[in-house]
Parts: sequence; structure tokens; C-alpha cells
Amino acid sequence: MFSKEVRKGNRIAKAFPKFILTAVLLAGIGLNVGFANEPEKDNLATVYHVYTNDEYIGKISDKEKIEQLKEQKLEEAAAQYEDLQLKVADLSVIPEKVFETSTADETVLDSLQKKMSVEAEAVGVLVDGETALYVKDMDAYRNVVRELKLQTVTEKELNAFEKRQASNEPLPPLKENETRVADIMMSSDIQADEGQAAPEDVLNVKKAVQLLNKGTLENKKYVVQPGDVLGKIAAAHDMTTKQLLELNPDYKADTVLQLGDELNVTKFEPFVEVEAHFESKRKEPIPFKTIKEQDKTLLKGEKKVTQKGVDGEKVVTELIRKQNGEVVGRSIQEETVTAEPTDKVLVVGTKVIASRGTGSFAWPAVGGYISSHMGSRWGRMHLGIDIARPSNRTIKAADNGVVTAAGPSGAYGNRIIVSHENGYETLYAHLSSIDVSVGQTVAQGAKIGVMGSTGRSTGVHLHFEVLKNGENINPMSVLK
Repeated sequence: MFSKEVRKGNRIAKAFPKFILTAVLLAGIGLNVGFANEPEKDNLATVYHVYTNDEYIGKISDKEKIEQLKEQKLEEAAAQYEDLQLKVADLSVIPEKVFETSTADETVLDSLQKKMSVEAEAVGVLVDGETALYVKDMDAYRNVVRELKLQTVTEKELNAFEKRQASNEPLPPLKENETRVADIMMSSDIQADEGQAAPEDVLNVKKAVQLLNKGTLENKKYVVQPGDVLGKIAAAHDMTTKQLLELNPDYKADTVLQLGDELNVTKFEPFVEVEAHFESKRKEPIPFKTIKEQDKTLLKGEKKVTQKGVDGEKVVTELIRKQNGEVVGRSIQEETVTAEPTDKVLVVGTKVIASRGTGSFAWPAVGGYISSHMGSRWGRMHLGIDIARPSNRTIKAADNGVVTAAGPSGAYGNRIIVSHENGYETLYAHLSSIDVSVGQTVAQGAKIGVMGSTGRSTGVHLHFEVLKNGENINPMSVLK
């Protein structure tokens, strides 16, 4: 329409010379008419042709109405997007001088109101050359990149790394017990592209990082149907059961699904992943080894340390790889041994103890004397002998045998009974501590406890009994 009107105006302009020539001829009789009939420019009016987004909307007589509409549109958008720099997108207003104005301003303004769009100054975040999202400015872009890195390194580590990157000084050698960032890499190329975007497409830093991490801002939900199990749902959404459970931490592998349950089935595909390389130098112990040696003179089960083990030490330089904060690999770059370990030597007895007694009973204490014999005492029967004042308080098995009781027993206090597998049993009472357990085989002379005064006792001593076929006999009849 606009181009036709322009052409029409041109035809009118071309007709002017003919009209003027005729007027001049008529004036040949001496009338001073001249150019009195030439149209005045002030008689021309201005109309404004309006285009938006390459679409012709119409013409309007008052340009100020367009400006008012623009201001209204921008105010409405600014109330919703306070932090963005906004402008009306792709609006062209072209004036034209015409003889007659025939416009429908309200109709054009109504159509323009519907089709006029607002755009924001923005920075596109390009991932491998493709726009993944928009943020409001370069500061926001730099913060997005920084937040991505901070998922793998700490603020302190990142600041130190950036400081070293900006310095021309050579990197100093690692100190012991020091860990530092050697490199930070992105799985994709990240670039910024300044331009414009629809305001609703401009993300804040937090949402931008979330989108780059997950590939989406919205979780896809699945409603449990009859017959559903976790494995079936996972397979239907191209993931493993483990991945499905990671997306739904409230569920476990054995959880019974209920109809109507909603499961998150969003399979995240990050736009970019961050990998950081750390170099670490630290001291590490070299554990000592235990060397076992057999000794036929020691009873089976007995052990003796003849050389104490001592850990060695080494300095290790290691490269550690982290992706999105998780360690994904380690490799040793260098190891230097600073102290060799000393092996522990453990001697283990192999001598087998006979569980059957010899029938000959050894003195059960280390020295001492009989402070009370077997027989009637204080109106009751004293079933054994009491041994007091030994050289030391070790109590020994009187003969080979198997422990059948070991622990507290009323008036006896701490008591041990040994069966000698030949009809004989021996009993040891009032012990301060017990060194054997039920079922253990003991050899004649082996330590089984420590003399004490537990139970009903008038002082430190050993109460010792000997039984034959279940009946008490005088210990002195069998002791050698």
C-alpha cells in the first residue's frame, strides 16, 4: 500500500510542468499570472506508516500516539522485569507527505498493541556455538561460569588459581601437605554473545547454572499405574533402577509403589560439566608387615612379639580429578620413601596341649603355704586346701585338661573348674582375675588366673579342690 501511494504522488509531481506551461501561455496577452496557481507545500499533511517485526500494521496520523503506546508497553514490562534494560523490539515508523489523510488511528493502535513486543538487553550463553540460555549482562555471565567452577572447587581454591593464572611468576614447588588446583576445564566451549532476548527468556544466575547442570528447568513426573514396579518404570524412561532411585531419594529398591504415586523421571543431560585437576603432596605412612614365625616350644594359641613393628613414611605427589565436585580419578605422579618400615615379628606356638591329664598334680601356686587343710572347720566341711603367701599371685593348672567353668560363683567368688578327662577335676576359687575361658585346653603349669580374695574370703589366698568321679578328695593325696 505504502509503495503504491508513493508512486501516485510521483505521477502528480510529473503533471506539474504541463500545468505550469499552460498557465504561462495564457499569460502571453500581458496578464501577470505567473505561478499563482502552484500548490502550497503547507497544504500537504504527514502520515506515519508503522511496521513491527517486518509486518506492515497500517498508517497513523499522530506519531505521538505511537510514542505513548511504546511508553505504556515498556512500563508494563518494567513492572514485571525490574532488573532488565528493556526496549520495544523491531518497530519502524516511516513518515510520508500526502495531500489527503485517510487513517484509522484507533484500529492501527489496537493492532500494534497486540503485535508490539518488548525485548531486553541480554547476553547469550553459547555452548559449543549454540545459544543455551540468556542472562542479563556480562557480570551475570561471569558469575554463571564462576558458580559452575565452584561446584568442583572452593572459593579459596578458585581465587588462588585465578591469581596464579594472572601472574607471570613461575609456579612454586608444592609443599608437603599442600593441595592446589592445577587446572579447571569445561566439557564444552562456553562463550558470551551480547544481544537481545525476550524478557521471559532471561534467567537469573541460579536458574542459569541449574539449566546448564541438568539440561532442563522442569522435572518430568510419572504417575504410578496398576502393575508398575521400579524396574519397569526405569526401563520405560531409558534409565536404570539406580538412576531412578537417585532421582527419587524417598524410595528404596524394595519400596512397594502405591497407585497415584508421582515419580521424577527426568533424565538429566547436562549442557556442560566441569572438571578440576588438583595436585597434592602429602606424607603417608608405609604400613609395617607382620612376619609370623612358628615355635614348637610355645603352646598352640600362645603368641609372642619378638620385634615391634614400626610404620615407615613416604612423600606422595598425586593428581586428583574431580567432576562436579565428585572424585573421578587419582594417579600417583611421584613417591619418595623417607623412612623404611620395620616388620613386626610374631612368634606363634605350635605345641599341642594334651587335654587328658597325666594323673600327677602339680602345685597350683608359685610357692606359698597351706593356711587351711581339708576337713571340718568352723562347724562345716572345708572341701579343699587354702594356699596363702605365694612368691607371686599367678595361679597355674595342676594338670592338663579342659576348662568347664570360669566366672563368679557365689561364696567361691571368681572360680575356675578344669576337667582332666580322666575322672579328675580341679577347682580354683577366690581369684582376682581369670585368664581362661570355657572350652579352652590348658597344660599343666599354664597360667589360668591370679590369686585374690573374691567371694567369701578372709584374705588373699587360693582355695583349691580336687574331685574324683564327682567326689571331693584330699588334694594332698595327689599333689606332688
